[in-house]
Amino acid sequence: MTSVETSPRVSLRRFSDHTTARVGGPADRWVRAETPEQALEVLREHPLPDHAARERGEDTLIVLGGGSNLLVTENGFPGTVLQLAFNGISTEFHGDREVLVSVAAGHNWDDLVRFSVARGLTGLEALSGIPGATGAVPVQNVGAYGADVAHTIKDIQAWDREHGELVRFSNAELGFGYRDSVLKQTTVHGSPRYVVTQVRFLLQNRPDGLSAPVRYGELARTLGLDAESADHERRAPLKEVRSTVLRLREGKGMVLSEGDHDTWSTGSFFTNPIVPREVAAALPAGAPRFSAGVDEAGAPLVKLSAAWLIDNAGCGKGFGLPDGPVAGRGAQGTGIAEGRASLSTKHTLAVTNRGSATTDDLLAVARAAREQVSTAFGITMHEEPVLIGHAL
Repeated sequence: MTSVETSPRVSLRRFSDHTTARVGGPADRWVRAETPEQALEVLREHPLPDHAARERGEDTLIVLGGGSNLLVTENGFPGTVLQLAFNGISTEFHGDREVLVSVAAGHNWDDLVRFSVARGLTGLEALSGIPGATGAVPVQNVGAYGADVAHTIKDIQAWDREHGELVRFSNAELGFGYRDSVLKQTTVHGSPRYVVTQVRFLLQNRPDGLSAPVRYGELARTLGLDAESADHERRAPLKEVRSTVLRLREGKGMVLSEGDHDTWSTGSFFTNPIVPREVAAALPAGAPRFSAGVDEAGAPLVKLSAAWLIDNAGCGKGFGLPDGPVAGRGAQGTGIAEGRASLSTKHTLAVTNRGSATTDDLLAVARAAREQVSTAFGITMHEEPVLIGHAL
């Protein structure tokens, strides 16, 4: 991670050119920080507004990494975009079998996973193919295929915009939960208190080259493993796990591809709902259910499958297209947004840009799917991406 004492580059850019959904207008000021020092220079200029101002959406700063979890209005943003473009990875042994991997916030996430697998470091392989920058993954405890980053993060360094200083959070202090963390809880309408500048992971250096135990049923079956067996029987070669995850994600349109509109999205748009056990019990027998601990009063909670709810509410693959499910064809039969946006034709969790969509088009499809689920099952879906200038 080299330091270059130059001013950050400022230019007029559009979010549509820097987000995976390819929608969104310009910002008044766009700063591409290619070193941590450049990022801190901009952050010092933008202290955190008070809570009331943030609730009114009056913050003048958006922090952008890989743009994989952000939807901004076509009117753009009347402030500064700080794009974290600095990267770098360093490693050091941390005991006999553990390696501490320090990663710059702007470093491409999948490049980090590829790096770890190539060096025989276990812990990130099931998270292959997820778009975005490394600094974003702790914010909502990014996860897939039975793994999430809370399992491997040692700590993070961040700029505290309230107190104007660099701080470090340990894994425990980050308060990780399902798609949640202290970093997310202190972000209001896209306005973050803490801006991650570095993430440190503690990975296993296994001489046998095997993965962490595979916990996700679909991945285990594809690898020829039994997801219910003992940990030592649920491991596979690291490179094989990575290639299998990439293949599974590609089949669902979850690996970015220029020519595949099913990948022009923010990934999974809705989180899996977590509901009281009695709510889950009222669903049809075939609805997937997973234990999710207890609420503050000690009552059991159950995690549901957002994809199952969407699909079984009549919003199958291609919902929103003229030839998609009937509920999404619209009054004139031209699609909810005249076919410019739809649920993916490969996976019902992604709201996709079919090539010329606006942010409004994507949200129209998302709202329609949410309403269908609410009507069918009485369950309210909640979005994963950060919405700027809009509300679902």
